[in-house]
Amino acid sequence: MKTNILRNIFLSNGVAFASARLLAAAMTSMVLLSVLATSASGGTSDGFLNFSRTPFVHPQPTIITFNAPGAGTGPGQGTIAFAINPAGTISGRYADAGGAIHAIVRTPDGAIIAFDAPGAGTGPRQGTRPFSINPAGVTAGYYNDASGVFHGFMRTPDGAITTFDVPGAGTGPGQGTFAGNINPAEAIAGRYVDASDVAHGFLRAPDGTITTFDAPNAGTGPRQGTFVFTGFCLNPAGAIAGASVDASDVYHGFLRAPDGTITTFDPPGVGTGPGQGTLPLGINEAGTIEGDYIDSNDVNHGFVRALDGTITTFDVPGAGTGPFQGTSPQGINASEVVTGEYVDASDVNHGFVRTKHGALTAFDAPGAGTGPGQGTIPLSNNPADAITGYYIDANDVSHGFLRTP
Repeated sequence: MKTNILRNIFLSNGVAFASARLLAAAMTSMVLLSVLATSASGGTSDGFLNFSRTPFVHPQPTIITFNAPGAGTGPGQGTIAFAINPAGTISGRYADAGGAIHAIVRTPDGAIIAFDAPGAGTGPRQGTRPFSINPAGVTAGYYNDASGVFHGFMRTPDGAITTFDVPGAGTGPGQGTFAGNINPAEAIAGRYVDASDVAHGFLRAPDGTITTFDAPNAGTGPRQGTFVFTGFCLNPAGAIAGASVDASDVYHGFLRAPDGTITTFDPPGVGTGPGQGTLPLGINEAGTIEGDYIDSNDVNHGFVRALDGTITTFDVPGAGTGPFQGTSPQGINASEVVTGEYVDASDVNHGFVRTKHGALTAFDAPGAGTGPGQGTIPLSNNPADAITGYYIDANDVSHGFLRTP
C-alpha cells in the first residue's frame, strides 16, 4: 500500500570531483597493467597504450542499514531516516518499545545522537519528529505533547532547541503547529491546524517572525485548507511548494514565490474526486517541484514541474496500477535527480532514482520485506546523490538506510 509520509544527470561539483578521481585511478591502473603485461598480439609493446580490450568497471551503489539505539523491535516500531544534507548528516526518528517517538541525528561517521524536544509527550505516537536538516546541520520538525497538541521546533548542532507555535494554531488533539522544512538561512516552513481543524501555511523567518498564508482555492472545512508537507518543500530562495485541499476534498498543487505570490497547478490526468489530486513533496534550488498525483482510479503517478510551469509525468516500470499503488516521488536535489518509492501489484514498496532526463533505476534495501506494506521507502537525496530513507522488514519493523553512489 502507498506509504503516507505527508513527502541525463547534471553532476554536482562534489560528484564530478569524485568521478574524476575514480577515472584517474582507473587510468593509472591501466597504465601499470600495460607496462607489466605482454601484449595479446605477440608479447611485445610498441610503446602505445591500447585500451580496446580493457573493460571499464563502474562503481556500484552501496547500501548500509542502521538502527537507532533504543529503537523498538515490534511491528510499527524501529528507525526512520527522513532527510540528508550535503555533508551526509541524516535527520530521523525512532519509535521505542512503548511506541513513543524520539528524534535522531546521524553524523557522517555513523554516530547517532538522540534527543527529545522539551514538553514532548511520552505516550504511544507522542514525541519528537525532525523532518528537515540544512547544510549546517540545523534540524526542524514538530513534537506532540501529552495532550496530543503539536508544536514546532528547531535544533542547532550544539543541541540547543527552540520551540514555537504559530499564532492561531489550535490547542486540541491533532491541532497545532507542524514545522517540517528548513533552508540554509534557517527559515522554516510548514502548516498549522486551527481550532476548526482547518490547515494553513506558514513561513517563519530566521528572526522568528511568522507569516501565514492560504492558497487561493483552499477549502475552509475540517481537514481542508493549505498544506505544506514535511521535509523538502522550502528552497534556499524562500520558495515553498505545497498543496491545497478544496471544498470538495480534492488536492491541488501550488508554488508560493519568495514575494508571496501563489501559483496553483495540476498535472494532466489528475483525479478530481475526494482524496485525489496533486501532492507536491519537494522543491529544489532552481524551483523545480516533484511530487505525485492521484488519478481517478486512485493510482499514484510521479511528476516533475519546471519553474516555467512545464510538467513531466512518469511511472516506474513495475509500478502497480491498482488503487493506492503506483509511483510516489519523495525528494529532489539540485541536479534534478528524484528519488522515491513505487508500490507494485502486490502492494510491496521499492525504491527508485530518476535522472533529470528520465532514466530510472529501481533498488531495494537488503533485508526489506516482500509482503504488502513492506519494502523500501527512500525519502531524501543530497547533492552527491546519496539517498536516505527506511525499509520495513518481514516483521513490519522499520530500519534506516543510506545508499551512496
